[in-house]
Amino acid sequence: MRILYCLAMIQSVGGGSYRLYETKSHVKVVELAKEKYIWLLAPGIGEILVLTTASHRVKNVLSVGNYRMYKVKNEPDFTDLLHLELFVGNSVWQGYLLPTGLPTNAKKRRRIIPTKEIIMKATL
Repeated sequence: MRILYCLAMIQSVGGGSYRLYETKSHVKVVELAKEKYIWLLAPGIGEILVLTTASHRVKNVLSVGNYRMYKVKNEPDFTDLLHLELFVGNSVWQGYLLPTGLPTNAKKRRRIIPTKEIIMKATL
């Protein structure tokens, strides 16, 4: 008889403060800690984040607060991907899945998928 062990894991892999704003040219930008990502809708693909080092002129601040990131593996109630959660106020967190992680210098574009899955329901 063969016994298989399934190790469930939710691992915190980051967090801090974020700011989501719109520029004067109507581009959405999210800042996570010190990194900036342009947030756009790509037809036929969905929402994507694009790493940017350019400075952007803020027109409207859409949201500010804290964020947290989790790596999930073998948890029955959650998708096995990197999860990003943004605190949006009134004890509400918005969850996102990052199938291939955040953009990097090597891979500047990455998908971001809204989800109802929230790892920690605690408030700040």
